[in-house]
Amino acid sequence: MDLSRSIIRSDRRTLLKSMAAGAGALAAGPLLARPAIAQAREITMISDASNNRPVVDRIAADFERDTGVKVTINGIDHESNKTAIRNYLVTSPPDVCFWFSGNRMRAFVKRGLFDDITDLFQREKFYDVLGVMAQTVTVDGRQYGLPTGGSAWGMLYRKDVFAQHGLTPPKTWDELIATCDKAAAAGLVPLGIGTKELWPAAGWFDYLNLRINGLDYHMRLMDGQASYLDPELTAVFDRWEDLIKRNYYLPNHTSYSWQQAAAFLVQGKAAMFFLGNFARRVFPDDQVGQLAFIPFPQIQPGVGPFEEFSVNSVHIPARAKNKELARDFLAYFYRPENLGAYLQPDGNIPARKDVKMQVDPLMQSVIDTVQAAKGTSQFYDRDTDPDMAQAGLNAFQEFMVAPQRRQAILQRLETTRKRVFKA
Repeated sequence: MDLSRSIIRSDRRTLLKSMAAGAGALAAGPLLARPAIAQAREITMISDASNNRPVVDRIAADFERDTGVKVTINGIDHESNKTAIRNYLVTSPPDVCFWFSGNRMRAFVKRGLFDDITDLFQREKFYDVLGVMAQTVTVDGRQYGLPTGGSAWGMLYRKDVFAQHGLTPPKTWDELIATCDKAAAAGLVPLGIGTKELWPAAGWFDYLNLRINGLDYHMRLMDGQASYLDPELTAVFDRWEDLIKRNYYLPNHTSYSWQQAAAFLVQGKAAMFFLGNFARRVFPDDQVGQLAFIPFPQIQPGVGPFEEFSVNSVHIPARAKNKELARDFLAYFYRPENLGAYLQPDGNIPARKDVKMQVDPLMQSVIDTVQAAKGTSQFYDRDTDPDMAQAGLNAFQEFMVAPQRRQAILQRLETTRKRVFKA
């Protein structure tokens, strides 16, 4: 079993306590010691940061000023990085790169592409400030990255648009249908979504499964221990198909990235948008106050609530040229004040317990949602095998376009499951 999942099953209370402390508590303890001044040397970093790129640039400049080590940052689009990393970790690895924790990290660890940084954890006493969050980057008792922060998924809406049209934030499935019907009658797109990048559709599958069948079954499916032809999934796809056939989703959603689709919410043309709290980055600063976050509606009474909480991370490639300097940079980057500044633009919840951040009402709603959960998963493409994940992402987008092909889609997924997991 993926060690990151032990968070879900064995120490959820500790994890949530750590997250809450990290988001709102005063920094505890002294800052990390500055690395010693060194002769001019250089490390390279590939960063997929967009909203927080200025913070990354500032941290790199400060590190160079304090240590004499130059940091060359090569920027890459977040979506492009998901493909490019498979190549550059092998052919031309940087000294530092950003990625995801959980199974997506573990896939590279198994291939020997991420460096074991257990020594850095020990040197900087990161176990003390991470607690159970250290398990998100742990494989077989060793650490292969630093968890930066996490985002949770939920229903996003504009408070002013809801007030204008008399809409009520839905807490149950029946209320969701009623709100969508009323939104459609008002000329709004009930549910904004962009599936050009595939993964937003997987969020709908995850949550329908979590709300109907619960966390244990969902994780068994992610582990390849359950079948995509199981009768348990019939209700999942029935509910999903009902939303599709009611035309609740944004038309032509396969043509939109999530940012392009989120513009419909920003402009007051879509009633709701189901995504992670990072969607706030597309809102103008003077409009973020209108953005609200609620949990995905309850479907099956007594099941859950279970939530998605995805944790990002930063790593040293195994074939990096300057591993020691990269370790010094990670220690510097991971100082509580630097990590907090890095996470603030997206409102992500810090992994460190001693990070001080400003908590606005939106972020507080996210924290409250995750704290109220009975358990958490990460996300479809973080929880299952990479090959299975790619097949699933394609399948879920196809289902949203052609639900009549459901049986053929599920049969293909089952064939992939048997191949990948040797079931």
